[in-house]
Amino acid sequence: MALDETIFLTGFPGFIAGRLVKRLALEGARFLLLVQPAFMARAREEAARIAVEANAPADNFQLLEGDVTQADLGLSNVDLELARDRATILFHLAAIYDLAVGRELAMRVNVEGTRNVNRFALEKLGKLRRYHYVSTCYVAGLRTGSILETQLKHDAGFRNFYEETKYLAELEVEELKAKLPVTIHRPSVVCGDSRTGETAKYDGIYYLIHYLRMQPALLSLLNIGNKDVRLNLVPVDFVVEAMAALANDERAIGATVQLADSAPLTSRELFDTIAHTIAGHPSRLTLPAKLVYTTLTLPFSPKITGLPRPAVPYFFLKQTYDTTIAQQLLAPHGVRCPPFPTYVDNLVTFEIGRASCRERV
Repeated sequence: MALDETIFLTGFPGFIAGRLVKRLALEGARFLLLVQPAFMARAREEAARIAVEANAPADNFQLLEGDVTQADLGLSNVDLELARDRATILFHLAAIYDLAVGRELAMRVNVEGTRNVNRFALEKLGKLRRYHYVSTCYVAGLRTGSILETQLKHDAGFRNFYEETKYLAELEVEELKAKLPVTIHRPSVVCGDSRTGETAKYDGIYYLIHYLRMQPALLSLLNIGNKDVRLNLVPVDFVVEAMAALANDERAIGATVQLADSAPLTSRELFDTIAHTIAGHPSRLTLPAKLVYTTLTLPFSPKITGLPRPAVPYFFLKQTYDTTIAQQLLAPHGVRCPPFPTYVDNLVTFEIGRASCRERV
């Protein structure tokens, strides 16, 4: 189905944003892409590449220099008029995705930036028909158990300022649902493309892949996973397909959808799945979870394992994410999250290829 819309999008040319633009360009969408000055050269290259691959006119991708932390998103008067006259769909992806981010920067970008985008949507985009905000499942903070898509407010606390500020930002967008046709998307841990393994984001499950690749035969024997913890992974192509499917789906207006695996593996199962791919066999013994946690939080551990200390808690997180609303909305579009075992080989193969190229250089 053709998407005869002009989409104003923040966060280009980021990891998810670039792929989302290409996916929507294949449907015929036009774009007003908000780009920070520091990323303008890269954005031009990315937009040109997407235009060729999507067989779309180059002028379907207009780059607007600006910044979500500024009033009117830092846009010139000319670009403000352009957005006012043309934008019908808004995707807000711009954020600081860093578990170690300081509070001041996180508040400025994630919270104040979202307030500015909200104000922009309300006051400047008179033709706006849909507003899509990209949040995260980890707005749940230190809560445990099953996290529903309809749940947001809590006082359980947070592991870091990334979680806290994304939570505060989502609160702002949630209130906007009474005034605008809003859909909130909460991805879990995003990894590479399930079909090609391609990624530009080497965190999350990649820490475990890197760890096992250091000494496959030896390290694969001792499982450092946990049978009581499920690490929820979603490939980037699923996240992009889900957002593209709901871009113009009126059933998603007012909804919050958790773009997560409905049947995630435990971290122990993840370890064995990756170990089998890399070493050809599963583990022989599982180390006590308390011992693993203590070891990973020691000062010297990141230099040995490659796992930064701020990321350690996510491998011991006792949360699950209900995806009932997401599945109901995505089922008619034929979009579902693939099981991790069906694409782990592609993730590992891509990572090995990337490492080999880096070594040759």
